[in-house]
Amino acid sequence: MEQAMLKADVLIEAMRWIRQHRGKISVIKMGGSLMEDQAAIDHLLLDTVFMETVGMRPVIVHGGGAAISAAMNKAGIPPRFVQGRRYTDQPSLEIVKEVLGKEISNSLVQKISEFDGHAKALSVTLGTNVLYGNKLLLPDENGVPVDMGWVGDVTRVDTRTILDLCNDGVIPVIPSIALMDNGSNQALNVNADTAATAVAKALQAEKLVFVSEVNGLRTNPDDPNSMIESINAEKAREMLASGVIVGGMIPKIQACLDSLDRGVKKIHIINGRLRHSLLLEIFTSMGIGTEITDF
Repeated sequence: MEQAMLKADVLIEAMRWIRQHRGKISVIKMGGSLMEDQAAIDHLLLDTVFMETVGMRPVIVHGGGAAISAAMNKAGIPPRFVQGRRYTDQPSLEIVKEVLGKEISNSLVQKISEFDGHAKALSVTLGTNVLYGNKLLLPDENGVPVDMGWVGDVTRVDTRTILDLCNDGVIPVIPSIALMDNGSNQALNVNADTAATAVAKALQAEKLVFVSEVNGLRTNPDDPNSMIESINAEKAREMLASGVIVGGMIPKIQACLDSLDRGVKKIHIINGRLRHSLLLEIFTSMGIGTEITDF
């Protein structure tokens, strides 16, 4: 009986947050080495099904860099990175489309189905695309644009298709691949953080959750205990300018700030290896990661 009462207390605590977020869009970005941890992915997808069950409208955007690198190595194509982004020629792009747009997307949809949820992959490879973009040219140290092959930036999102699925109780699963926004069928490899940010902005999501391998934004990157539980956009900009934020967290925080400027209400950075991290962050008063807001 005591255990049953404790479970009831948990549900009562969650009720406040369920009512607050019911009917609102939450974009969940999954990627990095986390995609290789099946147990972590299973818990994240189960959490996502729970979110949809209680009336939230989750949207998954995913990457899969490790699996792409493994497939390229198997095909004898050495990975090449330019300014932290994968150089993508046409043979590399075909692997990205197969691994990211078909294998991983289908596996996520299948796993959601095993948890009694409903999902659909919105993928170039599978014939239903919602991301459109242009080739991305990054300047080198001299300001000269560097061609990175078929790497792109998202310029347009088909929000109608995504929202129709959400309204029907279906969880959209979107790999970070776009089509050229010129009417052609040329695909583009897109950074997963960039894709998730574009989707969240286009949908004006209530939440954008970056699920990563770290527990949140830290004042000391090597010390998990230095995690900041909550921070506003002004303070985050100060930390960027002062050099406190370093490495791969820099573009992630820049993406967070851009999303807040475009109407996303809250950003979360959480450790996806922690069991039920999504539910703990969204449906408990304390949370387990970093929350970034514009106020």
